[in-house]
Amino acid sequence: MYNSPSSGLSSISDTTSNGSDSKKLRVEDRVGDAPPSRVLHIRKLPNDVSETEIIALGLPFGKVTNILTLKGKNQAFLELSTEEAAMTMVNYYSAVTPHVRSMPVYIQYSNHKELKTDNSNQSGGTPTSGSNSSVGGGAPSSPVLRIIIDNMFYPVTLDVLQQIFSKFGTVMKIITFTKNNQFQALLQFNDPTNAQQAKGALDGQNIYNSCCTLRIDYSKLVNLNVKYNNDKSRDYTRPELPAGDGQPSLDTSMVSALSKDSSSLLGALSPLSAAAAAAAAAGRVALSGHTGASGVLLVSNLNEEMVTPHSLFTLFGVYGDVQRVKILFNKKDSALIQMADMNQAQLAMSHLNGQKMYSKIIRVTMSKHQTVQLPRDGLDDQGLTKDFTNSPLHRFKKPGSKNFQNIFPPSATLHLSNIPQDITEEDLRVLFSNSGGTVKAFKFFQDHKMALIQMTTIEEAIQCLIDLHNYNMGNNHHLKVSFSKSTI
Repeated sequence: MYNSPSSGLSSISDTTSNGSDSKKLRVEDRVGDAPPSRVLHIRKLPNDVSETEIIALGLPFGKVTNILTLKGKNQAFLELSTEEAAMTMVNYYSAVTPHVRSMPVYIQYSNHKELKTDNSNQSGGTPTSGSNSSVGGGAPSSPVLRIIIDNMFYPVTLDVLQQIFSKFGTVMKIITFTKNNQFQALLQFNDPTNAQQAKGALDGQNIYNSCCTLRIDYSKLVNLNVKYNNDKSRDYTRPELPAGDGQPSLDTSMVSALSKDSSSLLGALSPLSAAAAAAAAAGRVALSGHTGASGVLLVSNLNEEMVTPHSLFTLFGVYGDVQRVKILFNKKDSALIQMADMNQAQLAMSHLNGQKMYSKIIRVTMSKHQTVQLPRDGLDDQGLTKDFTNSPLHRFKKPGSKNFQNIFPPSATLHLSNIPQDITEEDLRVLFSNSGGTVKAFKFFQDHKMALIQMTTIEEAIQCLIDLHNYNMGNNHHLKVSFSKSTI
């Protein structure tokens, strides 16, 4: 659980413990002195800021795994799942000042490598991990929560709910619906204790600043029966489920139980893609008060012997429509990549910074350039600059494309589509093994037009996606490859 103890903070605060203002100022002014850490120190927060508002600063960059607020000090510690995610966040906010409730806040690395908090620690010593304290009182009987969103000024998607609630445990299933023009959801954890912790921490909190308030109760249901995986319902344990017609489906016993739970499926919220939700969160949190930002990324630490404009176009094209790529002439381990807009650039940066491409960990930051310049007519730049503006391979050019609903972080499991009927599992295993990786698992979907293939590492999967997305399988069938959130 995320705790906010008022005692024992001297051992975890990045300020000094004796209350001396001069010492505090000296310590707090050391912005950038601490080495990179997945724990970030956030200062100058507004009074009575909620944990959800602080967490929202980190959500666009990765999973938030812990938080500690320092009551009365207007400070907090935010722990992300990886150091790379924290580095991406610090790099981004060093160029764009973050705001909470229209007030600028300041973010730096903490000297602590992880947060260890425990409600039972009242002695002033170092807080420990593994709190056994329960939240909310009383043993919960159901792992299913019923969630109502009040003041929903911005759309809230299934993917946003999954990201927020998954820090309390494994989210297995979600069904979203509307009742009386109010967005609601049923969310099932793998364990009732996780549901209890999530309810205790999130009930009454805002997803975004001053809006989208969570109202959470226990459901009388103990299990959700999801028949379709789409933008309104999702069973994370069964990735093979069909998309259906976009409406979540419940059997008769579920409908009966739902009526007792004062919930019913009476329509559907206009879907907002996971990509748009992430971009919206970034726009409201990271970009408040900041306009005119470009969609140009600077990518460094590339393998200059292997990288090409097309390989960067393919990889970064998973997260947006790449317009232009320029590998720098005098520094060929770096490149500028122009995305279609700032939101796509932010999405690509948050997912690809720190990933391995051609055996090197790449760094992705926002560039100060507004556009990527093409070489002057007649100037040979050795093919280092490419214009992809009119490429037919853009994934997101078509409004409402299903690709918006299937944007996930790089993973070892790849989703394959547009597979010809005569292609066998063995054909695909051989094809992907020839890209230099080892196929760990494979699974066809029911119609054999789609499949999941799991490589040994994320790096291997990235290499396969670069090599084999749009691969001609014969008879003008071009293989489509993307990252999957599922495992086999």
